[in-house]
Amino acid sequence: MTSIRSGRASGWGFGPGISRGLCAAVAVAAAMGGGHAFAQTEITMWSNWPDEPAKKEWVTARVKEFEAANKQCTVKLSFIPKADIYTQAKSAVRTGQAPDIFYMEPDQPEFLAGGFLEPLDGYIDLNGLEDWAKPAWTSKGKVYGVPVEAYTVELYYNKDLVKKVGVDVPASFQLTQAQFSDLVKKGVAAGITPVSQGVGDRPFPGGQLLFESLLRKLGPDDYSKLLNGELSFKDPRVQEVMTWVKELVDAGAYPKSFSTLKLGESHFYFYNSPGSLTFPDPSWFTGRAFAAPEKGGMPANFPLGIMKFPAMDKGACPNCKTLAVAGSFVMYSKGKNKDCAGALLKSMANAENGTKWISEVSLQSGLKSDPAKIVSPHKAYFDELNARNKDVTYFFGTPLLYYRAKCAETYIQVMNNAFPAGLISVADAAEKMDAACLKK
Repeated sequence: MTSIRSGRASGWGFGPGISRGLCAAVAVAAAMGGGHAFAQTEITMWSNWPDEPAKKEWVTARVKEFEAANKQCTVKLSFIPKADIYTQAKSAVRTGQAPDIFYMEPDQPEFLAGGFLEPLDGYIDLNGLEDWAKPAWTSKGKVYGVPVEAYTVELYYNKDLVKKVGVDVPASFQLTQAQFSDLVKKGVAAGITPVSQGVGDRPFPGGQLLFESLLRKLGPDDYSKLLNGELSFKDPRVQEVMTWVKELVDAGAYPKSFSTLKLGESHFYFYNSPGSLTFPDPSWFTGRAFAAPEKGGMPANFPLGIMKFPAMDKGACPNCKTLAVAGSFVMYSKGKNKDCAGALLKSMANAENGTKWISEVSLQSGLKSDPAKIVSPHKAYFDELNARNKDVTYFFGTPLLYYRAKCAETYIQVMNNAFPAGLISVADAAEKMDAACLKK
């Protein structure tokens, strides 16, 4: 865990969003001290991304800017791995010891259901958020999170290795089912892992290739039914895609260390050692890939490309793609310092900061932005990402945004792990998913 504690010399300066009550209290404290000092309110903030430099720097900069404009508030900022944040936060909210602001993603509904999150409508300017991103954090007409990070699910590939095994990526950047199968088989024959992927510390990566293929096969309407328990996994179209993915698994598509390989390690596996042909990953790929090579980042000359996920035979929507909200910041409903906490979130939630995020992180944002002002050191990459996202039909949300309770656990155990690891048949996987998720 990385922690940054900010302290300040005495001074005046009240920023927007601080209540008159707090200002008055500070003024009284200053008067009692002869004008030489005033009481500061310290808020605590937990952020993810300790090992993603660009994101860490963006958060740190926003906190420093806030403190400079609001000298009555200080921020104790800590960077903690996501899994640890969730574990610690689940305990802290119940004991009343949670931080004032903490990192959260929309796939953790128990925090909202338990009444632990503060609605932000009275604290931030909602016009600073993208309209498509607001629903991810909206409940009963109120918004509960600042959606800093958004992403699409992409299929990255090594241009040199794909060419080396004898596969030409077409001008459309989309292979057919048969062509992708051929890519996998040629990679295995050449001793090169076709698809870098691992589920050692995450509940979702193993399902990416399957579910992105199901989206393209079914189209957004029927895919939505599948995720909402209104369409069976025994549907012939679903069975066709699952059978195809099972064939890829059996052919050796994934690393032998699939079940233990961690997310960060799967990045390194793809672009460094031992290397793979492709890497299905959300576009937050840049958080690790664009770190300095000595810190685990991608080599400067790596031949990175982005292709589309393969088009399914008789697919209803070959140009469909998943769009989702990820890293966000929420406020603890029982926090004691809501004035400062709300003012900090307000200072973050605007188009200026959305533009900075896209420029500095090379990743989409749920904050509004100004495309004309985006200046990125990775312009070529961002241009290619935008090209792959041109004329697509977006589907909002990954499976774990929809699946809950037993259904979510079954997805994690079966579709994220056992099925792509080759430990369960198509029929058994479908049976288990229907038993847990299909509405009777």
